Amino acid sequence: MTDIPRRATRIAHIGIAVPALDEILPFYRDLLGLPEVPLDNADGADIAGLAADGTLVELLEAQHPDTPIGKFVAKRGPGIHHICFAVDDLDGTLTRCRDAGLRLIDETPRLGAEGKRIAFLHPSATAGVLVELTEL
Repeated sequence: MTDIPRRATRIAHIGIAVPALDEILPFYRDLLGLPEVPLDNADGADIAGLAADGTLVELLEAQHPDTPIGKFVAKRGPGIHHICFAVDDLDGTLTRCRDAGLRLIDETPRLGAEGKRIAFLHPSATAGVLVELTEL
């Protein structure tokens, strides 16, 4: 069996939890000049996407207080919710993480925003940062 060359892992997006999209979107769009990217809402959040030189910025507003973003904002306030890395092989990466003893939130990939396969790693395994993985 030959090794398949790996592409570089990259930051796919950064998710920022916000109390209200309409209050913060003008900062990113109008003042910083980041163009909007249409995204579907997911996981109980309204999502505004912005392009930042190949990396997506997702502004996430909870649709209800009991959603993951709603709970995050209530507990910690607005701020960076997660960072998403695009990897060559999501299943293989999850297996390597599991084998290394990392705690996973998603044991198997599931569909996320944009219909992409995703999985989250628990922040206790990643120095307090919620890490999302997706495929390139």
